[in-house]
Amino acid sequence: MRIVHRARRILSLRSLVGIGYLMVGLVWLSPAWGQEGAGKIDTGDTAWVLTSSALVLAMTMPGLALFYGGLVRSKNVLGTLVQTLAILALVSLIWVVFGYSLAFGPDVGGVIGNLDWMLLSGVGFTPHAVYGATIPHQAFMVFQLMFAAITPALFTGAFAERMKFSALLLFSGLWTVVVYCPLAHWIWGGGWLAKFGALDFAGGAVVHISSGAAALVCAYVVGARKGYGTEYMAPHNLPMTVLGAGLLWFGWFGFNAGSALGANANAVSAFVATHIAAVTATLVWIIVEWQHRGKPTVLGAVTGAVAGLATVTPASGYIGVGAAIMIGIVAGVACYFGIVVKGKFGYDDALDVVGVHGVGGLLGILSVGLFASKAINATGADGLLYGNPGQLWVQFVTAMVTAAFSVVVSYLLLKVVDATVGLRVSTEQEMTGLDLSQHNERAYS
Repeated sequence: MRIVHRARRILSLRSLVGIGYLMVGLVWLSPAWGQEGAGKIDTGDTAWVLTSSALVLAMTMPGLALFYGGLVRSKNVLGTLVQTLAILALVSLIWVVFGYSLAFGPDVGGVIGNLDWMLLSGVGFTPHAVYGATIPHQAFMVFQLMFAAITPALFTGAFAERMKFSALLLFSGLWTVVVYCPLAHWIWGGGWLAKFGALDFAGGAVVHISSGAAALVCAYVVGARKGYGTEYMAPHNLPMTVLGAGLLWFGWFGFNAGSALGANANAVSAFVATHIAAVTATLVWIIVEWQHRGKPTVLGAVTGAVAGLATVTPASGYIGVGAAIMIGIVAGVACYFGIVVKGKFGYDDALDVVGVHGVGGLLGILSVGLFASKAINATGADGLLYGNPGQLWVQFVTAMVTAAFSVVVSYLLLKVVDATVGLRVSTEQEMTGLDLSQHNERAYS
């Protein structure tokens, strides 16, 4: 035993020394932050973008964590909360080391950014001509970091209560690099879809369609929960979910209005459109559920709010109030039935990621092609209702490409993860719950 303890101590010391060398190496290898050109920083714009970054962070932790945590059974609540936290930490490091450079770095053939901005080399404190002309480049970088972090956290709801923690980390990290970064570059980083004319103000395709498509694949590949369809699997803490939904709503103003990259009229317009679509979808969901099931539910009301927020996201910076109301109506109806029909297709999307984010993101991207107006945002385009039917076709292609890319690559990544660390916990561990089987903790005594 003494030999074993001594060996462990030596290995522990060597690990600490190795980590120390790694940290020194990163500092030594990291180039000085470049100053990419002269530009005048607007303090108001900078303050708003930094505030918006913090708001999007609140969407992820604690907003999404609490929203999902309340929806699972009590034996899985800690395992669900820590998934969101771990993804936030993992993706943040990937982003600053090389992910941001892949997504927004100098374009390579319209497909991906190069690695010139690894470790934020060249991403300094002066404005970038394309990524926020009045804010420090690093302010734009950290704002986009929050988008990158919340996207894989969204699809964890599809395989809630049954995936290994090791598989979650490996899949989320790979997915961020291989799916999210290219999509962000194609649409926001000057890639081929941007050149094609695609409009996505705050992430209908990059965030919601991509995560919704991945969620669908995850639900099929990972398989249903044990007892799905026969056992009682109601949410264990709806007040927690309502609190999470409120924080999501609160943070979504940074998500959408922050995408204006300044404290300006476009931010105000996006802010108003976001709220109006959300409240409309909430009321419509209540009415539809009331008619369909006989009683309106709290869970339905907050789900309707999130559906409205997700659906208006890509259009929020290009539309007026009337269009926001129409989007809210469509979101409340379509996302509701998007969840209802999942039982007919036989997949266990535990927390309804596909019905809310997949369906909502698809409708939102298409709504840009209908309702976008250059009178609202001169940097955008007119949609079908303003005399430009071609924009609707562009938006349709954008949605289909995004969904297909996410489906195919997500499937391949899941197979790789399954072949290496395995996707699912054992039946015994699933019955015990993720809290104890994966983390040796209990949420409630």
